Amino acid sequence: MRASNHLIGLLNFMTFLLSIVILGGGIWLSSRANNTDCLKFLQWPLIVIGASIMVVSLAGFAGACYRNTFLMWLYLFVMFFIIAALIGFIIFAYAVTDKGSGRPVMNKAYLEYYLPDYSGWLRDRVVDEGYWAKISSCIRDSRACSKMGRSFNGVPETYDMFSMRKLSPIESGCCKPPTDCGYVYVNETLWNPGGGLVGSDIDCSRWSNDQQMLCYQCDSCKAGVLGGLKKSWRKVSVINIVVLILLVILYVIGCAAFRNNKKIDNDEPYGEARMTKAQPSRIHL
Repeated sequence: MRASNHLIGLLNFMTFLLSIVILGGGIWLSSRANNTDCLKFLQWPLIVIGASIMVVSLAGFAGACYRNTFLMWLYLFVMFFIIAALIGFIIFAYAVTDKGSGRPVMNKAYLEYYLPDYSGWLRDRVVDEGYWAKISSCIRDSRACSKMGRSFNGVPETYDMFSMRKLSPIESGCCKPPTDCGYVYVNETLWNPGGGLVGSDIDCSRWSNDQQMLCYQCDSCKAGVLGGLKKSWRKVSVINIVVLILLVILYVIGCAAFRNNKKIDNDEPYGEARMTKAQPSRIHL
């Protein structure tokens, strides 16, 4: 049982390093919130959980190495709630990003995104007019669309070359008109109406060649934001699940170390107590 103290100390040090990874994931989401995904609140629970794990792992490390029963008790008490919070966060992240995905387009490498494919709390949050004004302004300021331009040996890419690009959800939904609209390609963010009628999709009339407008008010742009969030959060959720498994293992070993520390505090050495009970009684003649 005493070996569990050393093991819990080692595992807590590893958890401390993992908390840095979790914080890194939160910071990565924060950078995407400012530059790409443009949703600036979902990363904070991850940052808080990562910081909490960092602090608790230090308490557990000190409690295991110095056999401080109070620190070990505090470690187990707080770790229980962190594990519960992480489980709730993983379930929440999967629930709000469960619905919707990009649709394939014939003879195109990129996907297109449609708002009716998404539902739930996150969709309602994104389509809210006041909140969408902030998101669309963030996308415009990030210059995601202006960065799409490509040229080869000084020659701008052709429509066939553009069709073979794997666009991000934001690029597909916000920086070009939907393919069904029948617009004619000029460059990545400049499309002219075709010879026939424009498609029936309401986004067809929302498209503008004004580089400050483009399709920022299109439903496809809102769907692209939701699609980008889903991809980002699914990547982070994989890390969260691995960390959750490690935390549960840590918690079980921590319980064993806590019981061991209580025995030492009560002057009940584990091995000696058993040996004393195992001694046969002396026979007095």
